[in-house]
Amino acid sequence: MRHFPIFVDLANQRVLVSGAGETAVAKLRLLLKTDAHIEVYGQTPADQIRAWADQNRITLHERAITHDDVKSARLLYGANDDDALDAGVLRLGQSAGILTNIVDNLGASQFITPAIVDRDPVTVAIGTEGAAPVLARKIKSDIEEMLPTSLGILARIGQAFRGRAAMLPMGRTRRNFWSRFFFERGPAALSQGGDAAVQSALYDLLGETLTQDTQSGRVAIVGAGPGDPDLLTRKAANLLHEADVVIHDRLVSPEILELARREAIVIETGKTGFGASWKQDDINAEMIKHAQDGHTVVRLKGGDPVIFGRLDEETQALTAANIPFEIVPGITAASGAAANLGLSLTKRGRNSSLRVLTGHDIDGFADHDWRALARDGEGAAIYMGKRAARYISGRLMMFGANGATPVTLIENATRADQQVIRSTIQSLSDDLNAANPKGPVIMLYGIGASQAEAVLSQSKQGIV
Repeated sequence: MRHFPIFVDLANQRVLVSGAGETAVAKLRLLLKTDAHIEVYGQTPADQIRAWADQNRITLHERAITHDDVKSARLLYGANDDDALDAGVLRLGQSAGILTNIVDNLGASQFITPAIVDRDPVTVAIGTEGAAPVLARKIKSDIEEMLPTSLGILARIGQAFRGRAAMLPMGRTRRNFWSRFFFERGPAALSQGGDAAVQSALYDLLGETLTQDTQSGRVAIVGAGPGDPDLLTRKAANLLHEADVVIHDRLVSPEILELARREAIVIETGKTGFGASWKQDDINAEMIKHAQDGHTVVRLKGGDPVIFGRLDEETQALTAANIPFEIVPGITAASGAAANLGLSLTKRGRNSSLRVLTGHDIDGFADHDWRALARDGEGAAIYMGKRAARYISGRLMMFGANGATPVTLIENATRADQQVIRSTIQSLSDDLNAANPKGPVIMLYGIGASQAEAVLSQSKQGIV
């Protein structure tokens, strides 16, 4: 991120625009939405700029800007449509230590003005670092359709009511109060009776919320999928936005954690195979403690919590503590990896069934029906098998598996740093050691490379 988005307070501040032509007009339409004192410098000003000056909305100086003019200004714009004149404006701004923007010149600008959706006092700013103005306009159009024009009215009424709402306890109770106002009671009251009805609805809602019993906390055990944030379910994303506390495992990607509220408490309960880890009892206790404090807790797990996610241990602990919970499944690593590579986990004539196995359990390397797995045409998705690779290949070979049986291994499935390792039962351990993957690996046993992978790869790059 080259440009850090901030909102600058321009109330009673001087904002200067050098240039009085059509380029300046376009920028001034946006600046006139603020409470700044706007001064425009330029000869032969456009008719619109003269009109704004006549209306006392701006101060017009029909001359070039000078060093003395820029003193004490907050922002400076160069909108002369002349490279030499704008270069001089940039030097003036730099010498005076004032943030300067040269219109339509990203490289020379110290700040940029984003596309804006205005629902004052609600403002949405959209920036693309100057890379895709067309995309910014499309996003602006979509957001404007999504946000009703009445939103600003509700926000101003709500802002004046915040002092009274402060008697509600911080956290979920207060957030629920405002959610119900902005998305239920407020719009309905405004459409039926205007501002006065909105005020009445606020008082009624506050009274109802104050007399409600203290809300108990709850836990959502949520599958984060294999890592690509676009594969997160809508329900999972909504719960992350609402959560007071997010307790996540090591496999959850940073991009998904970014979806949590900034105010949320985020706790990593990392587990590493055969290494130092949080104990399951400690994770259970952490969930229960925060839920008993009245918080909404998201227990966020990589992949799908119903597949090798120790789900039963957590739900049993929550049930024993009388904590309400729900389970939100996610895309499991096997499905995500296979789809990302154009592979099928089952294929007519190859394997009519698929086994979902773990490479190790709490007692060490996991044992399975190796004789059945070794038969031709069997397929399996093996989780947590990286350290057990030599044990797995040895067992399969011992029970008659063909050493040339394909195994496709995917590290960090669906993520930008995904790595694919093509191997066989016979060379499995050696190939893994050579690749030395650091992230989680899913093994697709009996499932080889797909011709579709090349086509998918080209498609993702925009070639197909």
